[in-house]
Amino acid sequence: MSTVAEIEAVLPQLSTEELLRIEQALHQEYRQRGGNIIYDDSHGVVTDAYLIASAEDAFVAYDKEESEPTRAQAR
Repeated sequence: MSTVAEIEAVLPQLSTEELLRIEQALHQEYRQRGGNIIYDDSHGVVTDAYLIASAEDAFVAYDKEESEPTRAQAR
């Protein structure tokens, strides 16, 4: 089993406090590595990969909404 799979497997068993500590450790790791960080504050970091995924989700939702007929057109 890979390290990532092992980490993912144990996450549901952690308390909220433990998850917060994991999240803080990940944010610190991003900061230490630098690169690709677009936004960094006390809540965490935002990377270019995160922004690209968010934009893609928004475009998919927009395209879906545009392709559905409105209620006014259905009448």
